[in-house]
Amino acid sequence: MSVVAFLLLATMITAYVLLDGYDLGVAAIVPLVARTDSQRAAAMSSIGPFWNGNEVWLIAAGGALFALFPAAYAVSFSGFYLPFTIVLWLFMFRGIAMEVRNHFSGQVWHDFWDFAFSASSTLLILLLGITLGNLLRGLPLSPQGYFLGTFAYLLNPYALLVGLLAIGVLAQHGAAFLVLRVEGPPALRARALLRVLWWVVLALYAIVTVATGLERGFFTRAPALTAVLPLLSLATFFWLRTAGRAGREQTAFAASCALLTTLLAAAAATLFPYLLPSFPARHGGLSIYDASPSATALATALTATIAGLIIVVAYTLMAARRMAGKPSERTSSRPSPEPRRP
Repeated sequence: MSVVAFLLLATMITAYVLLDGYDLGVAAIVPLVARTDSQRAAAMSSIGPFWNGNEVWLIAAGGALFALFPAAYAVSFSGFYLPFTIVLWLFMFRGIAMEVRNHFSGQVWHDFWDFAFSASSTLLILLLGITLGNLLRGLPLSPQGYFLGTFAYLLNPYALLVGLLAIGVLAQHGAAFLVLRVEGPPALRARALLRVLWWVVLALYAIVTVATGLERGFFTRAPALTAVLPLLSLATFFWLRTAGRAGREQTAFAASCALLTTLLAAAAATLFPYLLPSFPARHGGLSIYDASPSATALATALTATIAGLIIVVAYTLMAARRMAGKPSERTSSRPSPEPRRP
């Protein structure tokens, strides 16, 4: 059951990255593809109906971690207290920018909230990528499994490199989504940016793959799964390139989703069976067998998690179906009407 719980948790995190990833990616590239106030409003409106629901997947994954692997939850949230606090504030600032932007009519306020929206989202991607990089590299853990490092330790070169790859691949994901959802000059610039980002992400991917192999020692003993998944990632790279050049918007976005899925699957295969591997790599850590509760508690938690997952999937599909269509500059740039005075 521990393996099933690990796969379920990995699936929920992958769903979060696929869905909220395009939200964050759109925010990161808005300054590059939207030149006017109305164009920025249209870009933000393209993710407006979805971003709240997409973040539910992260909350659900955190709840699943608490229920399925309570020991890992305790160690991670105590050891990463400062980074998680920063992530929480960035989520709050991003949400405030989304909600209040059109309640102000002044251009200065629009520019401020647009900057806050893009900056907080880009920093969120960077921090989440740094977190993944540290998990792949390994963490300094005590014999009891407690984190012994500091926030400065987390900002190591390998983790920063993974953070840069995260920014690139989610910016690419956001560009593919923006081409699919908006019209006019922002869509044309997003399509051009998608071609440039493809080369940047491919280069970063190659560098991170080599660095991960050196960190984890895969060049001397490579499991079959971690050898196959990078090849699948390369195949999705070229699928995305072909679809983007042919102007097939939906296919390009599907290819971007497939690319993210293969990258996260490779990360999960690299970590397995550890949730919090120790540093240096291949020297133990907190595994899924150590972090899981009793068999009865784990079975109960799995049942509750799967039931909640079905509800979240149903909501996501309903929202995607009801909110289909492309927002225009005219409809998305209107400020909210002021309340009437008595």
